[in-house]
Amino acid sequence: MPQLVRLYIRNVLTGFGLSAAFVGALLWFNVANLWHLISTSPQGWIAALMLFFFNGVVFAGVQFAIVIMRMDDSGGSGGRGRKVPVATNIPALAGAPARAGAAARR
Repeated sequence: MPQLVRLYIRNVLTGFGLSAAFVGALLWFNVANLWHLISTSPQGWIAALMLFFFNGVVFAGVQFAIVIMRMDDSGGSGGRGRKVPVATNIPALAGAPARAGAAARR
């Protein structure tokens, strides 16, 4: 299995683990009376499953993005390159073709 796929699966599992902890904390601390709503409704398990799944998708995506953005690029020269100043206040000449006979009409 390619290394990037293994990295993705590991981060998805981490994201869903974080989601389980987050939803567990939401229900344990009864935030917005969620525990009461989920435990007294006959379809409460669907709400809990949706909370877990959709938070898992978000946390897994964020976890994978953080890992990818923190990867080190060791193949380059290590430098950032030369900083070349860019002159922005030099006027540019714009040529305009003269029409034949324009000076004669004046």
